[in-house]
Amino acid sequence: MRIMGLDFGAKTVGVAISDSLLLTAQGIEIIRREEENKLRRTLARIEELILEYQVEEIVLGLPRHMNNTEGARVELTMEFKDKLERRTGLPVVLWDERLTTVAADKAMLEAGLNRTERKAHVDKIAACLILQGYLDMRGMQKQEKQERKPF
Repeated sequence: MRIMGLDFGAKTVGVAISDSLLLTAQGIEIIRREEENKLRRTLARIEELILEYQVEEIVLGLPRHMNNTEGARVELTMEFKDKLERRTGLPVVLWDERLTTVAADKAMLEAGLNRTERKAHVDKIAACLILQGYLDMRGMQKQEKQERKPF
């Protein structure tokens, strides 16, 4: 089993995939969107990746504002979530993505990448951060359950 992480934006969708042990996230692709309102090609590419990597669950970044309110991007993300679920038949989990793009950009800056290089990779790294946060949370929940089990 693998989990896919998505950073859904107006022009791009960053894609990350977990390893089969569900421990780490790896960025694999940035899907370029020609028009914000058209998702057919984007969804088709996501389906191809789902089959290629044997994905059984999707984690989709939810772009809330810093004050926890929801704007227009959240509404578009929710519509995308519904389309993903209908088209793929897979469960789609929403994950708070606040500051993931900032963290991705900062990590690349610290690694010495210039602005052009950072712009080319930021969505893929943001998808990694979204997915890694979710994987870490799953791992902690699993560990807590094991610690509560009586001997």
